[in-house]
Amino acid sequence: MRILAFSDVHASAKATRALVAAAEGADLVIGAGDFCNARQGLREAMAGFAAIAAPFVMVPGNAESAEELRDAAPDGAVVLHGEGCELGELKLFGLGYGVPETPFGAWSCDLGEADAAAMLAGCEAADILITHSPPKDVADRTSTGVSVGSVAIREAIERVQPRLALCGHVHDCWGERGRIGKCDVVNLGPVPNWFEM
Repeated sequence: MRILAFSDVHASAKATRALVAAAEGADLVIGAGDFCNARQGLREAMAGFAAIAAPFVMVPGNAESAEELRDAAPDGAVVLHGEGCELGELKLFGLGYGVPETPFGAWSCDLGEADAAAMLAGCEAADILITHSPPKDVADRTSTGVSVGSVAIREAIERVQPRLALCGHVHDCWGERGRIGKCDVVNLGPVPNWFEM
């Protein structure tokens, strides 16, 4: 299966057009959150993805709530937030939002570590774990070098050992990769990222 994955489009029409064009060659498309900006313009941002014909799985970022994303998502798209799905032989599990809480204010959709851990507890097995936030100490450092990733997400990866963990959120780390045990972790960014599974 040829998988196209991205994160943090933030309503960029240019990035959206490039991703939709790339999706013509995908068997599965994954969006790891932050489709709009500060809870504004989500419906318009999602309309840009309506032409994607492949199965489309996404998680909410901290810029949109799960309810807002489910309401605005293209027909047939699957929104995961503390739940999983199966596509063919692949098991996927997703968790959105900023974890831990961000300093961005009331508009940001965030989870504390304990709440995130409780939502991730339902993930007993997964080939791909999709989260908006990165795990602690992998592709999670700000421009000042501060590690802002999630302990709960890291612990879930250590426990479940998915083949692939996809995230975004920390813009300074777009394109960075790392490993936790046997799991490849990738901070995606708003460009086409390709995976074969």
